[in-house]
Amino acid sequence: NKLRKLQKELGREKMDVEKNGVVVTINGNIEIVNIKLNPNLDTSGQEKAIRDCVNDAVKKIQYVAAQRMQEFGSLGDFGL
Repeated sequence: NKLRKLQKELGREKMDVEKNGVVVTINGNIEIVNIKLNPNLDTSGQEKAIRDCVNDAVKKIQYVAAQRMQEFGSLGDFGL
């Protein structure tokens, strides 16, 4: 059905977010699929960059998911 198709499409969606040379990759299921660290940052710098990347990535992928839901129409179209 349409909802399963949407979930599969979102699962394939990936987004990279970079902060201070640290890159976090998140998918449409809001799962972290990759983290690249910046060896030039100290521990606290790494921690802050990772936290900022994850927070930003979650917001962005949630926005993408909301946009996709709107494209598919109202929840009534899903038989709910």
